[in-house]
Amino acid sequence: MSGIESNQDQFRALANNTNEGPFVMLNLLKFKKDGGREAYFRYIKESGPYVEAVGAKVIYFGIPNELLQGNEDWDLLMLVHYPSRKAFLKMTQDPGYLKAHEFRADGVERAVLYATDPATFKGILSK
Repeated sequence: MSGIESNQDQFRALANNTNEGPFVMLNLLKFKKDGGREAYFRYIKESGPYVEAVGAKVIYFGIPNELLQGNEDWDLLMLVHYPSRKAFLKMTQDPGYLKAHEFRADGVERAVLYATDPATFKGILSK
């Protein structure tokens, strides 16, 4: 089961990644039963200005329904486009963002976050 604590080795790898281009953060979230959804949506509201300040934006917000593979259920799937890893790290170090982040901690039971880079399938899909 996935918790909400950051994987410090992977956080360092993100900080040291030489790709300076944009990336998309995949968020899979499970809310705490009592008030978790409300706390998380307060986090979204409070953190919004910090997300926008670094040039990031939510590009997809969805509710997972039918689980066709795997065994973990999620309450929310979100994709956030960041202009760079540096922008993401700048946001996560902002004192105002850190204060807003407390609402996330109050609301989320478990989460998976993946920093993803664009992939090309040139030559793979065509013969």
